[in-house]
Amino acid sequence: MRYWGVLLGKLLVATAVLYGIWAAMVRWYPVPPQYVMNQREMFLHDLPWTTLVFVYQLVVQGVLFLIVLDQRYRCRNCGRRLRMPVNTGSHAHVLFGPPRTDYICTYGHGTLKVPQLDITGREKPNWEQHDDLWKELIETSAKAKKDELDEKW
Repeated sequence: MRYWGVLLGKLLVATAVLYGIWAAMVRWYPVPPQYVMNQREMFLHDLPWTTLVFVYQLVVQGVLFLIVLDQRYRCRNCGRRLRMPVNTGSHAHVLFGPPRTDYICTYGHGTLKVPQLDITGREKPNWEQHDDLWKELIETSAKAKKDELDEKW
């Protein structure tokens, strides 16, 4: 649930900031007198205003793209950024282990596997939920140490 709250918060902040920029553009752009007298729309008739609106729309789309890109690399449970990227696989051995990057939630909620090679089209990242990843890793590590000690004796 927090994951969606983070997205909503980012969208609300971006909307407020971008609306403030739009209001400042409308307020401080000098309207030529011929548009006031004839009650004509400036968009597509006034080149500087049209250019300004075009650049503003590019900024809006860029901000939305960055918000979505940031959201893709967040934990689906707690909303925190995923950390510790690990590259696995190889471009030389695509059939045996295609290249991908694995990210992990530092609180152990899950892992995200992002493919780096799209052979059959765009592949979606694979999110794997874990109950307690660190507990699993500690148990595996303790078992490996115990097996190592048993082999020595």
